[in-house]
Amino acid sequence: MVDYEKPKERPAIGVFYAFDHLKFHVGNAKQAASYYTSRFGFEYVAYQGLETGNRDFCTHVVQNGKIVFAFVSPLNPGNKEFSAELEKHGDGVKDVAFLVDDAAGIYLKAVERGATGVKAPETLSDEHGSVIVSSVQTYGDTIHTFVQRIDYTGPFLPGFKPHPYKEVFNKLAPIPELDFVDHIVGNQPDQEMEPVAQWYEKMLDFHRFWSVDDSMIHTEYSSLRSIVMADFDEVVKMPINEPAAGKRKSQIQEYVDYYAGAGVQHIAMRTNDIITTVQRMQDRGVDFLKVPDTYYENLRKGIENAGIQVTEDIDTLQKLKILVDYDDKGYLLQIFTKPVEDRPTLFFEVIQRHNHQGFGAGNFKSLFEAIETEQALRGNL
Repeated sequence: MVDYEKPKERPAIGVFYAFDHLKFHVGNAKQAASYYTSRFGFEYVAYQGLETGNRDFCTHVVQNGKIVFAFVSPLNPGNKEFSAELEKHGDGVKDVAFLVDDAAGIYLKAVERGATGVKAPETLSDEHGSVIVSSVQTYGDTIHTFVQRIDYTGPFLPGFKPHPYKEVFNKLAPIPELDFVDHIVGNQPDQEMEPVAQWYEKMLDFHRFWSVDDSMIHTEYSSLRSIVMADFDEVVKMPINEPAAGKRKSQIQEYVDYYAGAGVQHIAMRTNDIITTVQRMQDRGVDFLKVPDTYYENLRKGIENAGIQVTEDIDTLQKLKILVDYDDKGYLLQIFTKPVEDRPTLFFEVIQRHNHQGFGAGNFKSLFEAIETEQALRGNL
């Protein structure tokens, strides 16, 4: 595992404040949005479609804390580009959007350095104010949109209206309290991780924050390599994974096979109370990966020997199958859902940090073994 020194000089152009939103291309946006409101506790916030004057696409926007998902589907037959991507990838993340200070400047800098432009800077306005947006191509068919919110006070972006639906509050399954997107992981085919990491360095002035290789992260059957890229202020983190050679197919390669190339593998959502959040998600029917009880036997010994004080009850963590990783500075708690699509592609992580900025390297072996159990059930190990 490698921790990198943060650059001392801020890039001349571009400040990244946060993940603004994620846009999903799906076969049925209405039903996809309903899944995330009912299972993950998101709330409906904005809508665009026939009723708002958009004759081509329907978009349902949902939110939990500062996490915003926009689900998009075409309204008319014959949209060949959208249909081709949907056939190729299945439902998935099309756009990882960043909240920035200078959408035009970041776009022009990236394009001048060789990035492929998708959308030139454009000012969008309505009665709620103005937003400047621009987009570039990143790995696979994924894009990054830069969102500069000048004075906008509307529900999402200009052209959107408040969503007509409201999620019914269920006293038996209260809302899981999520906060913001911690990081977003992109899977690459073998030997493509390093070129993608270099793309973020060259085009967006990101730097290397953390990395591991297959000598450290492996099981009997599979392994991975990962480089985490971050903006100057280290508020936006983009881990980049690739499979490494093993006895059998790794979960990274399984993703690449079923997604037909590079794409967003998982979205890590930060919470301040992972026990309550995960319990509520489980009550709503979210299906999480499970590690064996021997993991917690080893955990108890490990934290005792290291002198780590975990404030959460280990028995409760064991019951919920929440993982713990730690170092001499602190610890983190994390848990991963099973894939949320029929294809074994996209999944989610819930994470709580206690002065620990890693990515759960100490849990990778246990996590991979749990995923390999699921792969075996799918006939893909």
